[in-house]
Amino acid sequence: MIDIKTIRDQAGLVKQSLRKRNENDDVVDVILEFDKQRRKIIEAVNALRGQRNAASKKVAQLKASGENEEAEKVIAQAKQLGQQIATEEKKLSEYEEKIMELLLRIPNICHESVPFGNSEDDNVEVRKWGKPRVFDFEPQAHWDLGPKLKLMDFERAAKLSGSRFTVMYSCFARLERALINFMLDVHTKQHGYTEVWVPHLVKRETMTTTGQLPKFEEEAYRIESDDIFLIPTAEVPLVALRSNEILQEADLPLRYVAYSPCYRREAGSYGKDVRGMIRQHQFDKVELVWLTTPEKSFEDLERLVSDAETVLKLLELPYRVVELCTADLGFGAAKTYDLEVWLPSYNNYKEISSCSNDTDFQARRGNIRYRRRSDGKLVFAHTLNGSGVAIGRALVAVVENYQRSDGRIDVPKVLQPYMNCEVIP
Repeated sequence: MIDIKTIRDQAGLVKQSLRKRNENDDVVDVILEFDKQRRKIIEAVNALRGQRNAASKKVAQLKASGENEEAEKVIAQAKQLGQQIATEEKKLSEYEEKIMELLLRIPNICHESVPFGNSEDDNVEVRKWGKPRVFDFEPQAHWDLGPKLKLMDFERAAKLSGSRFTVMYSCFARLERALINFMLDVHTKQHGYTEVWVPHLVKRETMTTTGQLPKFEEEAYRIESDDIFLIPTAEVPLVALRSNEILQEADLPLRYVAYSPCYRREAGSYGKDVRGMIRQHQFDKVELVWLTTPEKSFEDLERLVSDAETVLKLLELPYRVVELCTADLGFGAAKTYDLEVWLPSYNNYKEISSCSNDTDFQARRGNIRYRRRSDGKLVFAHTLNGSGVAIGRALVAVVENYQRSDGRIDVPKVLQPYMNCEVIP
């Protein structure tokens, strides 16, 4: 959430950021007008309270001097003032609710370094690693190879749950589990993250902290009777772990890693990546989250990206790093890098990780602060998040890039201890 003070003092900056994102900037003027009315009401309420306090003192004086009849008149006036105050406070509450509702729907301010663009076509390639494999046979897409090996089953998944779900058997099920354990080991043992096991069902407040609500509620799976949500990513509970807490600067950065299934309705994405496992309603992911200081957050973002890259390098999967342009930034992000892995079925790179600095956007929503060492002042933390990486897409990348002409699949060296085999099946 953007600080209301920023909108008051730097309305032009906020409007410019919204335009860069291809968003309407009229909301800024609406908020400023509501805020103006709100402050007028506060002044009126303070004046009325002053009058009531004066009346209370006068009542005491009149009663002390025995002028009870006159005191009753002043008491009646004070009562009227109380009713006026209650009326104005109700108006104040209504304006504050309107302002908060609008603030929760404004995306984060783009960092000045983010390249301007009108669509994902304007994203900027930062670097590449590895070279796509040149096959001496026609490689098969995972949605053909998996069913042919009887290790991937889309038809029975649809029977169980509908479209965009997958059932996997034997070696593929074990490969999914191997990738999870491998990534958790890399991030905890090599990168020093603290592993966390998180709930998959969270409260409305938890979803609001990270920006999923209220704007993207239609994308989430909600259990209506309890008003709780299936998490779309472990980022949601990981960031909210420290909501309404005061941290110490000496303890920062906090770096968390968690494996979880993720659940997304993918509303509005019909027709995109409908084949195979690229865009599913349920998928596995290893998520990385940092809580850090404003002074170091953009430096820490580069470290976070590097941590995610390590996974792809160890798996020896060709990939590229792309910096997202202003129009393609996520709602809470001030700056984002995507990691895209090479998939032969697309003859192109596809996103496998998105790493973002959300600055203090989420921390304000969740009231996550730390006490600064230099002056003891309470400051909102900065939050970073990134996939480290998406498990299903990593599985797809392994299956497609490591396939043999006979349909079998070589197991990457780093996964062989987890799989207890060198070849699938």
